[in-house]
Amino acid sequence: MRPRLAALAATQSGLITRTQAIEAGYTERELRTCTSVQGPWAVVRRGVYVDRARWESLDERDERWRLRDRAAQLSTSVEHVLSHDSAARSLELPFLRPRTPLVHVTRPGVGGSRTEHGVKHHLSRLPPPQQATPDGLQVTGLARTALDLAREHGFETGVTACDAALQRGATFADLAAQLETMTCWPHITRARAAVEHADPGAESVGESLARLLVLELDLGPVQTQFAVRTSRGTAWCDLRVGCHVFEFDGRVKYLRTHEGGVAARPVTEVLWEEKRRQNDVCAAGLGMSRIIWDDLWGAQRSHALDRLRAEYAVTRQRFGARLPEHLARFDREQAERRTA
Repeated sequence: MRPRLAALAATQSGLITRTQAIEAGYTERELRTCTSVQGPWAVVRRGVYVDRARWESLDERDERWRLRDRAAQLSTSVEHVLSHDSAARSLELPFLRPRTPLVHVTRPGVGGSRTEHGVKHHLSRLPPPQQATPDGLQVTGLARTALDLAREHGFETGVTACDAALQRGATFADLAAQLETMTCWPHITRARAAVEHADPGAESVGESLARLLVLELDLGPVQTQFAVRTSRGTAWCDLRVGCHVFEFDGRVKYLRTHEGGVAARPVTEVLWEEKRRQNDVCAAGLGMSRIIWDDLWGAQRSHALDRLRAEYAVTRQRFGARLPEHLARFDREQAERRTA
């Protein structure tokens, strides 16, 4: 890539447009060669290119889609901001991914939406609240993005997005203020339901979905991030109902970092430590259930509900339905320290 074009690409996340290449002196023949199957440039979308080596180094789940979002923004001439899934990707806001991803932009207009060339255009009567990402993109803010995801993809996705937004610094007041601007918007009831069930204590998409599973049991109020005193320090449990805690186990905790996980030690050590932790928590006078991804979907979900209900019943028979005061007091003290 010629110096002038390379300098421009450096300001655009590595992307360049066909028009910019021509202005930098490339001929039509050179462009055809550069963007051929084995050429040095990969086509991100029509008329927008990136160095092929860079493109091939990116993962398909997030990194390539962030580049597609940026490419769509470069090729959209009308006033707009990235929104919905695209804003969530730029903000690194965790949410339940749709099966068919798209680029999303919001533009001033009278309402409605249309999809063209892999980009969904949303028209809004009010200009959406904006914030700039570290790479200079204009995107909808955390609260607005979470509610847009709820309206676009449904209740479960909305809850995961609202939980993540609250974890990232948005407040319930922010969510409520955005809801006020969305009166009569499409699928607004999904957004309202997502806010009603949101909880800043969820630290991952899996924990959010596990909480919805436990709520479906209808056993009573569900607490997130319950603190338990053990002989080896404080253990934070994902969910609690009465004297029973529920832990979500995602695969990432068992995979090493080079495999895409978060484990800094061999899996045998991680499992052994987890077993010791469970013994410590249960020794405090609590029952425990474990939830995995497969428990959240399809036929396995109904089996998981039956299992969790049975395990909770055993705990209730053994320890009662009410949390002992010494456990409740320790949890309150730790929560106050955590938020101080």
